[in-house]
Amino acid sequence: QVQLVESGGGLVQAGGSLRLSCAVSGRTFSNAVMGWFRQAPGKEREAVSSIIYNGGSTYYTNSVKGRFTISRDNAKNTVYLQMNNLKPEDTAVYYCAANTGGNWNYWGQGTQVTVSS
Repeated sequence: QVQLVESGGGLVQAGGSLRLSCAVSGRTFSNAVMGWFRQAPGKEREAVSSIIYNGGSTYYTNSVKGRFTISRDNAKNTVYLQMNNLKPEDTAVYYCAANTGGNWNYWGQGTQVTVSS
């Protein structure tokens, strides 16, 4: 059974940092695109960042460029999202996902990030 488990969320003051981790078990995703999404209360889920299998290409939504950094360690089957200079508008549930065959087929349960002003 494939599992994606996020960790690292929490409560932080504006300007602070958090590092999210997504550990994958059940199969290897070394060839998959991995991504982070978030959903704030009353809003639709949005794509935050993604990274291809070898880390050679990344994507960031405009609102997090320059503040968030995605990385992956295929040997550990883990994906990270380093979030710096956090803002209250970054408050959301953050989800890790794996894209196989062009679809985001696998999802974690989410981790809450709350940024206080």
